Amino acid sequence: MRRYIRALLLCTVFAVLSGLYVYSKVFYSDVSVRWNGARRAFIPQRGTGARRGSAVRAGPQKPHWYNRYIMRQSSQMEGAGNRVQSSPEPTMHLAVVACGERLEETLTMIKSAVLFSIKRLYLHVFAEDQLHASFVEALESWPDFLRLRFNYTVYSISFPSENAGEWKRLFKPCASQRLFLPLILKDIDSIVYVDSDILFLQPVDGLWDFLSRFNPSQLAAMSPEHEEPRIAWYSRFARHPFYGRTGINSGVMLMNMTRMRSTFFKNDMTPVGLRWEELLMPLLQKYKLNITWGDQDLLNIIFHHNPEFLLEFPCKWNYRPDHCIYGSNCASAEEDGIYILHGNRGVYHDYKQPAFRGVYDAIKQYSFGSDPVTSLLDPLKEELLKTTHTYCGKSHTLFTKRLALSLANINRKTTHGR
Repeated sequence: MRRYIRALLLCTVFAVLSGLYVYSKVFYSDVSVRWNGARRAFIPQRGTGARRGSAVRAGPQKPHWYNRYIMRQSSQMEGAGNRVQSSPEPTMHLAVVACGERLEETLTMIKSAVLFSIKRLYLHVFAEDQLHASFVEALESWPDFLRLRFNYTVYSISFPSENAGEWKRLFKPCASQRLFLPLILKDIDSIVYVDSDILFLQPVDGLWDFLSRFNPSQLAAMSPEHEEPRIAWYSRFARHPFYGRTGINSGVMLMNMTRMRSTFFKNDMTPVGLRWEELLMPLLQKYKLNITWGDQDLLNIIFHHNPEFLLEFPCKWNYRPDHCIYGSNCASAEEDGIYILHGNRGVYHDYKQPAFRGVYDAIKQYSFGSDPVTSLLDPLKEELLKTTHTYCGKSHTLFTKRLALSLANINRKTTHGR
């Protein structure tokens, strides 16, 4: 009899332990992709119980931009209440990540996006907490005719809690934040992500329009890393799978996040497809000793196994020093000019590629409301003529061809905006 009782007790204990084990696995798989969501750094009304943060603490010290923010929020709410049975204005969503010494560079990128765009923009700025107040103060200081074209939210940097340190250190500080945008911005259908060293030389609208070209399978769009496999980095040095012949560059990335959240991705780790949130950490663990460019390499691996999900756009939408440093090799830019300039490798801040720095400085120094031709385009053309001793400088007309068309619309938009 005692044997039966002991056997029954052992079975009961085993069943309880098995249940706890299964529960722990289910719970871990659930929380492994969760984190304490990206906090939004709004400037609160005085007297509210909003969290204390750098942006909040800066409010009383900077009443001019604090008051501008509050007045704008009130006028927008009042205007929304007066609009009866009117269809909402189409909005494009643009995301950027800023960590370290990237404040000025990011603001210059935003400046280029807002200056040229036609439809309204909503900016999603992910930044370290100590940068929040500076972003808000800068954006709120812009003239009203410009501020009416965009709205924004500043978020804290946020990674899955279990592996936050590993993700944050991947390649460059905070760069891998872009991988988690579909999981953070759950209410946003589609978004354009750009690195902070991007400059728009034509309206964001043209890039946004690629969404309408997606076939039923496609959920992202990027440009090739290079046009020529013989000198491309991935085809020569990569120690992991990559997309196509030359890989893809993720500095400009268009995402249909609704599709990304619902799709199962083929991979080389399991015989079944994995959802986006299930795929990222196992992929990093498998390849972290073989990747050089961090999250961009992970995207190359993902789309190597799922090429049908990706739409390629031409290199004129992501023009980098690689496209001219050894001679011009971007055919679409040769034909139409540069649409988006990507100053990777820090070329905006040194003198290795003065043509790139010249464009960056011209946009950064442009004063809102001044004549765009005499204040921006003409001085830039003169500066670019000083760079013809470099290969990129020899292609200086590509840097202003599309920009000239975009600048032609600024005076018209400024007049109508006022």
